[in-house]
Amino acid sequence: MSSEQVLCKADETLKTAEYVAGGLKDNVLDYLPCLALNISLNNKTIAGVLINDIRPQRDCWLTIYSNSKRWATRRVIRYVFNIVFHVIGAQRCSVFVSESNKKSFDMCLRLGFTKEGMLRKYRENGENCYVMGMLKQECFWIKENKNE
Repeated sequence: MSSEQVLCKADETLKTAEYVAGGLKDNVLDYLPCLALNISLNNKTIAGVLINDIRPQRDCWLTIYSNSKRWATRRVIRYVFNIVFHVIGAQRCSVFVSESNKKSFDMCLRLGFTKEGMLRKYRENGENCYVMGMLKQECFWIKENKNE
């Protein structure tokens, strides 16, 4: 078994936001302000998760970019959803997934997201985009407080 460990930490610089925006060929300003989570392996960024359009106690959006499948460990996924649902206190979170990105669509379904709709010709290239959402009570990655 490998001793390599995937680490996830908040990034207060623009480095992770720039990594995600660059990977998606977007402008980093489109995602600001955001809470950026840098996911690294051997001190090299392998993924970034941006939590943006945050409305505390209501909702937020996730934007994820990765160059490695290894980012999505159970520990990292739990960490992300605990921030979304317990730290931010969101009741729901949402993601956009391009219609052509079948791997991301399937992963979102495995994570517990539900397809809520389709934005037709949403992307700059005219591609359709799924809107996917998850309610706090649907998230099986977090442990609920007994006092909530």
